[in-house]
Amino acid sequence: MPDDRATAADPVTEGPADPFLEHRRLLFATAYRLLGSVADAEDILQDTWLSWSKTDRSDVANPRAYLVRSVTNLCLTRLTSARATRETYVGPWLPEPLLTTPDVAEEAEMAESVSMAMLVVLETLGPVERAVFVLREVFGYSYAEIAETLDRSEQSVRQTAHRARSHVQARRPRYEADGAERERVTRLFLEAASGGDLTGMMELLAPDVTCWSDGGGKVTAARRPLHGADAVARWVLGVLAKPDYAAMVTTPAVINGELGLVFTLEGVTIGTLSYEVTDEGLLSDLRFQVNPDKLGGVQGLENPRGQGLGN
Repeated sequence: MPDDRATAADPVTEGPADPFLEHRRLLFATAYRLLGSVADAEDILQDTWLSWSKTDRSDVANPRAYLVRSVTNLCLTRLTSARATRETYVGPWLPEPLLTTPDVAEEAEMAESVSMAMLVVLETLGPVERAVFVLREVFGYSYAEIAETLDRSEQSVRQTAHRARSHVQARRPRYEADGAERERVTRLFLEAASGGDLTGMMELLAPDVTCWSDGGGKVTAARRPLHGADAVARWVLGVLAKPDYAAMVTTPAVINGELGLVFTLEGVTIGTLSYEVTDEGLLSDLRFQVNPDKLGGVQGLENPRGQGLGN
């Protein structure tokens, strides 16, 4: 059952039979995958509900399709403006993390579609390509349905889908570690981090590891990506050794369908770490999200599995 983050746009006067309530999980899932932002997805749901509440329902033959189309087109508008905003963003930009439910984490295809690595790849697509890819590859819409949603020809949608699919396949991680392997490297990372073990940390990192840290200019973070095991290990251990973080609690949690880490201080989430695992069992592509404006989807570890993102 989605929590309050997913239902912020829910009307309080409608019954459970209302199509918006019936499909709200799908609508949030669509908006989040298109935008990579929990806060923006919530805004889109709110705008969709406001529009839906004023719509003459007798003119809507397929409420689900109507609502998905509304969400998708609102997201396309938001994506266009977001590109300009991100050009002036301070430091690396990363998607907003989200605690996810066991069912999403266990459904490999759905989990992969919302993984942090996939959201980063989707950021490299144009708005229309991203919409076509998500609707087709994640939710299985037909080309005809997508064409109607985006008000484009079916042939155009097919071409866009092929282009987007090729782009994503060339950039997505080529290896997916299983749950046991991720648990193993997570445990080793925690041991090295808690002990300030530079050698142990370097041995756990892939030689070509890259580390991104998104502080958005709100908190201290590396302004540029760090490359190489030595540089990344020293930076990570240096940050964790700061006196300000002496009371910090690090908790393993399923973030975007994959095991990661959540950092809390005095009960408040102050950051997350998502990462990829190579076929040699080493950590690569570390992504620290510490921008406080982007942590709404990972607050409240009393429910560490968060909300669902399926269809």
